[in-house]
Amino acid sequence: MHLAFLTPEYPHPSSTPYAGLGTSIKNLAEGLIQKEIKVSIFVYGQKEDLKFTENKIEFHFLRQRNYPFLGWYLYRRFLESYIKKAILHEKIDILEAPDWTGITAFMKFKCPLVLRLHGSDTYFCNLENRKQKKKNFWFEKTALSHADHLLSVSDFTAEKTKQIFNLNRNITVIPNSVDLDYFHPARDTKPSETLLYFGSIIRKKGVLELAEIFNLVSEENKSVKLILAGKDVKDIRTGRSTLDIFMEKLSTKASKNIDWLGNLPYNKVKNLISKAGIVVLPSFAEALPMTWLEAMAMEKPLVTSNIGWANELIIDGKTGFTVDPKDHRLYANRILQLLDDHDLARNMGKAARKQIEDKFSNRVVINQNFNFYSEIIKSDY
Repeated sequence: MHLAFLTPEYPHPSSTPYAGLGTSIKNLAEGLIQKEIKVSIFVYGQKEDLKFTENKIEFHFLRQRNYPFLGWYLYRRFLESYIKKAILHEKIDILEAPDWTGITAFMKFKCPLVLRLHGSDTYFCNLENRKQKKKNFWFEKTALSHADHLLSVSDFTAEKTKQIFNLNRNITVIPNSVDLDYFHPARDTKPSETLLYFGSIIRKKGVLELAEIFNLVSEENKSVKLILAGKDVKDIRTGRSTLDIFMEKLSTKASKNIDWLGNLPYNKVKNLISKAGIVVLPSFAEALPMTWLEAMAMEKPLVTSNIGWANELIIDGKTGFTVDPKDHRLYANRILQLLDDHDLARNMGKAARKQIEDKFSNRVVINQNFNFYSEIIKSDY
């Protein structure tokens, strides 16, 4: 079996910046390699063209081409032509792409095309209740309609996507997964009064709500600290730095206990998770976030949002706390509860790890993907 993935991002030193999408593909690719499956990765929109093999995965980094007219169409045509040749010469059995921007909207291949729903632009615009460019909706709807098979990383994302696009198609749900050997609990950790937020500093992740929440926490616990790790993103509503808006919302007391570390390498983020007492992720818009999986795998108690996908990951009160991010008082109280009750925090972290072991580990999820691909090959050939 030879599987290929088309993606705008991938965790690699030669790649442009990446987030959860790239990480989830990396976990899947490396897990499939261990099952003796051949894997190729096509990473588009890059700074330069590169082709190389690393850790048994064949990479094709494809430079972003610029055209004087209809660039969106001509670049897609370039990608289609390049991948078609690879499918023929390298005998690729299945190509998978994400739903984001409908990159495969006008592409046709001589192998089955799987579209995995990690969250389209339309999906996120709907969750955030903001306007979307009509062409983006068109691209994504066309891509969903033309794909041979549809996958989703969560039931919530599958159902929401069906609703938004008025889609009457079967969607198989296979969640993202995490490497439990890499994301493991630290030994001999002492209770910590450090809160950690990691991910992009952006409105849709609930960062601005977190400022109000931390003000309330700081009123009752003067020693608690909040660390932010992630890239500062220009706010979509104001055009300003989201970090600047965040800092303006802080009380004088709270602002003294904030540390923003910027965008960090994978290993440094892992170290921060290890040292944190509580991970706080009050996001408004996700599909099935890798950040949550990674923190849970490291036995960290989480206080997250309570929207859709959250109920597929976290059992409220057992493996974490799920709270409406706009309910600042309740959210702050849940954090304070964990800070005051070390046994609760420790037990919640252990239950979170067990949840990951049972449902979201590479061991479990890679097999689900393998069975899915195997059925496609049986039915399409």
